[in-house]
Amino acid sequence: MAGFIEVQNEIASKMAVLLEDIFEDDLKDDPAVKAGLYSLEAGGKRLRPAIMYSSARMLGVEEEEIRPFAVALEIIHTYSLIHDDLPALDNDDLRRGKPTCHKAFGESIAILAGDMLLNRAFEILMRDVLISPSHSYAALKMAGFSGIRGMVGGQSMDMSSQGKKLDKDELKLLQYKKTGALIKAAFMTPYYIMHGDGYDNVGELLSSFSDHVGSAFQIKDDILDVESDKETLGKSVGKDEAEDKSTFVTACGLEGAKEELRAELSSAREDLKTLKELGFDTEIFESLTDYLEKREN
Repeated sequence: MAGFIEVQNEIASKMAVLLEDIFEDDLKDDPAVKAGLYSLEAGGKRLRPAIMYSSARMLGVEEEEIRPFAVALEIIHTYSLIHDDLPALDNDDLRRGKPTCHKAFGESIAILAGDMLLNRAFEILMRDVLISPSHSYAALKMAGFSGIRGMVGGQSMDMSSQGKKLDKDELKLLQYKKTGALIKAAFMTPYYIMHGDGYDNVGELLSSFSDHVGSAFQIKDDILDVESDKETLGKSVGKDEAEDKSTFVTACGLEGAKEELRAELSSAREDLKTLKELGFDTEIFESLTDYLEKREN
């Protein structure tokens, strides 16, 4: 079976084709659409769609059922990056190795591009929700993971905590929302499509696993912000320290952050062990945990 990197590359190729067609030809000369497509087509790891496809394969959900959700989630993620990079928020100049959207198109167009992408994501989901009540529930949950109880709420906490020293538990809550929520949406959407709002042991295990993966991803990001460089990461480094933002490194120290990473991955592997005992093929997610531990960008 292919490892997670191979699956990620496969899904990235599929997403490149799917994302080309999210706007009709008569809209593609609009400045906001150009800016949105610039950010969408800048590449990136396509981590969330790759996780969603992998989760669907593990659970036995057909690919065509999750395709619009994977497209919508990647669009939502990209809109969040456009807005996150704005001068009023993180004020970044580089994203995915290219000038950020507001640097390339101006701040006003970048704001509109983010707004437009979020709206288009939910247009895509609304076309899908009539298939079944479980699809409607999956779309509702994605909206929740994207909103004030999820990613937007985490961003709000991040902005309001600048200049403050957060302890580890406060930081975990912030990052659970800001980074972890969309990652959890990727893992859980195929499960919601199967079960609607029902919840069983498999759902609890997958939810727990997704939380550990989301936390591990952010902890590794904080470590790389200290240890890596902008050429490798494709974005600015060292900004968190320069802006006095709380990270797992500032809260725990570099070695402490690495210990936190090991603990999260250990817990994730325990969840996978139980899923495997229940008869699920967890090999792809075992590969994912190895990737999260060793990734360099």
